[in-house]
Amino acid sequence: MNIVILDAHAANPGDLSWDFLKKYGEVTVYDRTPSEALVIDRAKDAEIVIVNKTVISRAAVERLPSLRLIAVLATGYNVIDVAACTERGVAVANVPGYSGASVAQQTFAFILEYCNRVAQHSESVLSGGWVNCPDFSYMVAPLAELDGKTMGVIGYGDIGRRVSRIALAFGMRVLAHTAHPEKYPDAPVTFCSLNEMLPQCDFLSLHAPMTPETAGLVNRCFIEKMKPGAFLVNNARGQEIVERDVADALNCGRLGGFGADVLSSEPPKADNPILTAKNVFLTPHIAWSPYETRVRLLDVLDRNIAAFLAGTPQNIVNR
Repeated sequence: MNIVILDAHAANPGDLSWDFLKKYGEVTVYDRTPSEALVIDRAKDAEIVIVNKTVISRAAVERLPSLRLIAVLATGYNVIDVAACTERGVAVANVPGYSGASVAQQTFAFILEYCNRVAQHSESVLSGGWVNCPDFSYMVAPLAELDGKTMGVIGYGDIGRRVSRIALAFGMRVLAHTAHPEKYPDAPVTFCSLNEMLPQCDFLSLHAPMTPETAGLVNRCFIEKMKPGAFLVNNARGQEIVERDVADALNCGRLGGFGADVLSSEPPKADNPILTAKNVFLTPHIAWSPYETRVRLLDVLDRNIAAFLAGTPQNIVNR
């Protein structure tokens, strides 16, 4: 079996090993494959192609005659032309549910940084602020408690449920919006419409999948319905917010702050308005990438390939 990994670096920058794949055949590893021409050249003899965010277009699929399986190192698979794969009998397998714990953790990393300003106070102390302070204690920014605040969660899949449990543990009231609340009759949250939710939430976190309905969901009209000064978190997809509208709301104080691990294009363009807006906390799409999470990711990849070769494929998105 000829296996080619086209963008190994993000999932494994060197602290893990690809050796587990060698039991299936010859393995070729590329850290990055930045063009369609390189995809075709590097994968031309591959039977299994492993990708994270490298685009596999219809043109590429049609020029990879040996290809049998595309194994995606992610839950989302929008970088793959799935229709073209289906037409040519190429299976596409993803890795669902591997990063729920880490993304929920990242959500509250943003919220706690906004409320406690740990980095800002640490920088002040380390630059001499406490040494030179006439008092035993001082603040460089307002602080806030989570207890008693209202948390809004849009999307109630695995990540949304994890975020809700953490919020409840902090003593927050949780409002949730999902297409099918009837699936969760015993949920310890209050399900409601967006129109009911938005005016009540002190904190609002996006965890809905990217669909035509959620593209551009958070726009000027959406923000106008939100509670003034609310803090918004996006660890879903960058395309779910209209970045100019969010930046404008931050700069005029309509939004109290914004934390995001995703932007509409990654890496972002230098003129992205979010990069210069007020009260922004950004990380470079790392919520999925703690060591333990990536170990889990590669373990499911291993099992996906083994199941496919055994004739009992799992996590196939184009059956």
